Amino acid sequence: MDSKISSLCLHWSGCSDRGKVRVNNEDSFVGLRFNRQELERLGKDGEASLQAADFVFAVSDGMGGAQAGEFASRMAVEKVPQILPKGFRTERGPTEGIAAGLLLQALFREIHAALVYMGRSYEECRGMETTLSLCWFTPGLLHFAHVGDSRIYHLPASGGIRQLTEDDTYVGWLYRNGKINEREARTHPRRNVLQKALGGGNQFVDPQIGAVPYAVGDQFLLCSDGLVDGLYDAHLMDLMGSRDGARPEVGLGRHLVETAVAASGRDNTTALVIEVRGP
Repeated sequence: MDSKISSLCLHWSGCSDRGKVRVNNEDSFVGLRFNRQELERLGKDGEASLQAADFVFAVSDGMGGAQAGEFASRMAVEKVPQILPKGFRTERGPTEGIAAGLLLQALFREIHAALVYMGRSYEECRGMETTLSLCWFTPGLLHFAHVGDSRIYHLPASGGIRQLTEDDTYVGWLYRNGKINEREARTHPRRNVLQKALGGGNQFVDPQIGAVPYAVGDQFLLCSDGLVDGLYDAHLMDLMGSRDGARPEVGLGRHLVETAVAASGRDNTTALVIEVRGP
């Protein structure tokens, strides 16, 4: 492994809030650090080296009656540590992109099958669904997988913001194809109608799979749709690029969530920020 890559660290900050309207929080998020010998669940904020372990971060947003949505999102993130550690890099080198993609597909399909089974077996779980957006940091390369309308953003050290994932909604399709602008997408009456989710009545679900290289200073944001209901992309970029006005003891993830809830708060709101740092 390249010594420059092995000396890099990840700094992360996560937060979730039920918002101003919902009585319960159907969002879930998880951070994991693992190798072939051990698996560690990460706290909401922290920093650690990439030298001897891979990292996984995920955000899910559940849907369903009563407590079913909350159960679905939690079930999705709880499945992640049961499968992904099997893909830890070998002595021959980092996980290959094709192998990582296949493993992520298997993970999402297993989560989907488990949710469908629970929905068919228990009346209180019938029809429950969840989004899932996941980042897997291996040396020098971020693998990601996604279903639904939660999002993964990449903010390179050189500037700008790019949404890596595609919203699985008709409104998302309209926006990607230039039919409507960001403001129109945010206010469209069908903006929250999903075309694809894990669980529910879907027989098969194929996740969006991809990979991007990363470098020192790069930031990644995983969030539920509640965050972007309160914040435009340009506002996200400003907040993540500058901590002006934020209390120093508050992590960036919490700062984003508090700002979004203050601006909207109509939905559960979750943000998980990961920054690549040097030695």
